[in-house]
Amino acid sequence: MKTEKGQHIYFLGIGGIGMSALARYFKGQGAIVSGYDKTRTALTEKLEQEGIAIHYSDDSTMIPDETSLVVYTPAIPATLNELAFIKEKGIPLLKRAEVLGKITESIPTIAIAGTHGKTTITSMITHLLYQAGIRVTAFIGGIANNFQSNLVTCPDAEVIVVEADEYDKSFLKLRPQMAVVSSMDADHLDIYNDHLSMISIYQEFVNGIKTGGKLIHREGLPLQRNTESSTYAISASALSRAENPGVENGRFRYDWYYGNNPKITIRLKVAGRHNIENALAASTVAIQYGIEQHVIAKALESYSGVWRRFDSLVNGPKHFYIDDYAHHPEELKACISAAKELFPDKKICGIFQPHLYSRTRDFMDGFAESLSMLDELILLDIYPAREEPIPGVTSEKLLHLCKVPTRQLLTKTEVIDYVSASKPEVLLTLGAGDIDQLVEPLQYLIESW
Repeated sequence: MKTEKGQHIYFLGIGGIGMSALARYFKGQGAIVSGYDKTRTALTEKLEQEGIAIHYSDDSTMIPDETSLVVYTPAIPATLNELAFIKEKGIPLLKRAEVLGKITESIPTIAIAGTHGKTTITSMITHLLYQAGIRVTAFIGGIANNFQSNLVTCPDAEVIVVEADEYDKSFLKLRPQMAVVSSMDADHLDIYNDHLSMISIYQEFVNGIKTGGKLIHREGLPLQRNTESSTYAISASALSRAENPGVENGRFRYDWYYGNNPKITIRLKVAGRHNIENALAASTVAIQYGIEQHVIAKALESYSGVWRRFDSLVNGPKHFYIDDYAHHPEELKACISAAKELFPDKKICGIFQPHLYSRTRDFMDGFAESLSMLDELILLDIYPAREEPIPGVTSEKLLHLCKVPTRQLLTKTEVIDYVSASKPEVLLTLGAGDIDQLVEPLQYLIESW
């Protein structure tokens, strides 16, 4: 997708993690970029510092007259006045996924999909390719700590790495040369209605791999493969596999085997067996690009993770604080399991903010089961995002289902005082809503102990 220097591109929902990466990309291409978002955040403030004009009221007079393209996110409400104005004026309007599809159609593309792990795998692949000297542009669904951005650009990129989002079936706009599928647990049932329907759409995504392309997927996923494929897992039967995983000197380590190649021991900065699987996925992609295993191993040791993905913010000596984006029962289970493996002799307190009424309704029992792994639970009210309340779906109901010795429902304003008084040994903040507003105050507080 070619952009002319000085072209005006406008974003509806510019503060979204995927939208902001596109905004940065087009600005880097010489376009004049501006946009609207409902809420000012640290990310939108950073965009403003980078020279992108953003406003926070639904005001169509703020849309530049010269606008030649509007990019929007499905999270924007259909009732937005600016959206109606743009449609009335006939200004070209594309979804974020459609734009990504156009950008990637003429450059070899690696697309990473999955209900969990896709952001980490996307950033890991980008890091491995970059460290190996491969010219890469990447659109990442989080702030990659190694790059301090959700966008990595190279003017003459030989490959694009892109996170493929299953929400709203967006990833069907992509036709990659290589696809990674990490997981297909039920999610977004407000879009797919049931798990089988979701799986069928993943199959459609896989069927869209270009002729001669490759599929890499976690072993055991129910995918029909009509192209060359490779599997990975913490399993003796996968092509790319980890054996003897564990914690050594505060780091997760494992023995990596690829096919019949000799083993290589990998030590990760990032924690959790789920991140071992993410590293296997990224390593398998790197192998396809001809990167030698010892180069991959060295690069993985310098991989620093993604903001809000098991982000270790306070690391002892007596107190530990980790922040994580986990908003699905399986993600909670992975995060809490990693914490328990790292700190086997310590009590773990988790603060969780459920994200969406529909997700809380659909996975109420699963959330209760995962959260019951904690020693102490602080539950916040449900973050509604784009939804209206659903009768009978509340954090209080979820709290009653959790089998945690110490559990309570608090407001965000009550959390700091409670944590200050209780001084937990290991604290986790968990969730995809606005719980991130608590992260900096909690980090400052715990560092002061």
